[in-house]
Amino acid sequence: MAKTVNKDMIISEMLQIDEAIAPILMRSGMHCIFCPSAQMETLEEAAAVHGIDVNFLINGINAYLAAKEG
Repeated sequence: MAKTVNKDMIISEMLQIDEAIAPILMRSGMHCIFCPSAQMETLEEAAAVHGIDVNFLINGINAYLAAKEG
C-alpha cells in the first residue's frame, strides 16, 4: 500500500515515513523542520505559520512518495 501524507500529520511523523520529505519542505520555505516545534506541529499548522499552501505541499509530497513506490 502506498504511503501518503495529510494535513493533520505531525511533521516528525512525516519524516519517519521518508527523510527525503525534508528537502521538499525546505524548498517550499519551511526551514525549521528539525526544530522542537516540528515535534508537535501538524503540516497544516506549520504551513500556515510560513504562509505556504498546505495543499501544494501535500500534493508534492504525495507525488514524490507515489513515484518512489513506482
